[in-house]
Amino acid sequence: MEVLRVKILAPALALLLAFGPQIAPAQEVRQAEVPLDELVWVARPLVIFATTENDPRFRRQMELLQTRPEELALRDVQIFVDTDPDANGEMRRSLRPRGFMVVLIDKDGRVALRRPEPLRTDELVRFIDRTPLRQDEIRGN
Repeated sequence: MEVLRVKILAPALALLLAFGPQIAPAQEVRQAEVPLDELVWVARPLVIFATTENDPRFRRQMELLQTRPEELALRDVQIFVDTDPDANGEMRRSLRPRGFMVVLIDKDGRVALRRPEPLRTDELVRFIDRTPLRQDEIRGN
């Protein structure tokens, strides 16, 4: 499996961290390139792409993620952002976002969801809960 990495940029991180303690630890963004293959069977990466951290959709998505962060943590969601298309990192090349894009990668490493608009936390939680992997987790398998 190819190692995918996402670069977290300081302005996007600052915006995310500006929301303060309302974001649960599982929703913290790491300031490094993260090999997503290390997250297979461990976490559900939620990658938020934008062409700039000033994109209103990006700002709205960060706002929406403040609601029910404990629900995201319960489902092992880890949030990553990429607001620098010029860097053209492996994640951006692999997932090929066009402008703003929200991508959920399931625990098996496959892309489970792509959205070109902000996604409410309750929608994300409902979507995750309907996936076969989450159903197995709920049943204790």
